[in-house]
Amino acid sequence: MRARLIDGKRIAQEYRERLAAETREFTARTGVTPHLAAVLVGDDPASAVYVRNKHQACERAGMQSTVHRLPADTSQRALLDLVAQLNAAADVHGILVQLPLPKGIDTTTVLDAVHPLKDVDAFHPENVGLLVQNRPRFLPCTPHGIQVLLRESGVDPAGKHVVVLGRSDIVGKPIAMMLLQKAAVADATVTVCHSRTRNLAAITRTADILIAAIGRPQFVTADMVPPGVVVIDVGINRVNDKLVGDVAFGPVSEIASLITPVPGGVGPMTIAMLLQNTLTAARLQKAQG
Repeated sequence: MRARLIDGKRIAQEYRERLAAETREFTARTGVTPHLAAVLVGDDPASAVYVRNKHQACERAGMQSTVHRLPADTSQRALLDLVAQLNAAADVHGILVQLPLPKGIDTTTVLDAVHPLKDVDAFHPENVGLLVQNRPRFLPCTPHGIQVLLRESGVDPAGKHVVVLGRSDIVGKPIAMMLLQKAAVADATVTVCHSRTRNLAAITRTADILIAAIGRPQFVTADMVPPGVVVIDVGINRVNDKLVGDVAFGPVSEIASLITPVPGGVGPMTIAMLLQNTLTAARLQKAQG
C-alpha cells in the first residue's frame, strides 16, 4: 500500500492563516507590528531565495520584514556591528542571520551575538539551554515544523521509537531533544544516528518514525525502513536540476504509511514556525516594556 502524503504546504498555509489572525489581533491591541530583520551576507542564490520567501511570508502575515544585504567581503566586525544595531532597535523583534556565512566569518560568534529575546532561529546557547530543560522561549523552526506535521497528521510519538538521521545543531539535535521531552507530540524513545553509526540500516528498520536530516540525496532506501513507518524527509538536495530529499521517495513510499514530499513537506513549515517565533518575540518584548 502506497504511503499517504503529509502535505506540508497545505498545513503550513492553514497555520499561517491562523497566525495572521493572531498578528492582526496583537497589532490592534498593542499598536506594535512584529518586525523581522533578516541579514543576508554575500550572493549565494539559494540563500537569496530563502530570504525572499521569508520576507514575503512576513508581509502576508501582517508582519514587517526588513532585509539587510551585505557584500560577500563584509568583515566579521562589520557584521557584528549590524547585529548590535538590530539588537538595540526597539522596533525590531526578531533577527535572522541567513546561513551559510562566507568564509572568514565565524558563524558561532555571529549567532551568539544575537540577543536571546530576538533569536527567532533559537540558536543562542541561552535558548538552547532552555529547550533542553523543557521550558523553551522559542522552538527551533524546522524541528517545531516537524512536530506540527506529526500532530496534524494524527501521529502521536508517545512511546514510539523515533530514529533521527543527522546530528546537526539546526535539526538533528533539537528534534531529538524535543521528541524526548515529557510533553505533547513527544514522549518518544529517540535514537540519533550519524556518519559514524554502525549497522545503520539495522537501526532504521526498528523505527516507528524516521526523520532524515543527513544531507545526502536519496540516502534512505527501501531496504532501510520497516513497513508502516512514518517518514519525515528534511533533506533538500539539488540533483540534475531537480530537488530531492534525503529519502528515495518512490521506493520508500511503497513501504511507509506516511511520508513528506520534497519539495512541499517540511520546508513550508520552517517558514511558518519562523513567523510564529517572530510573533512570540514581539509579545515577549512588549510584555517586558
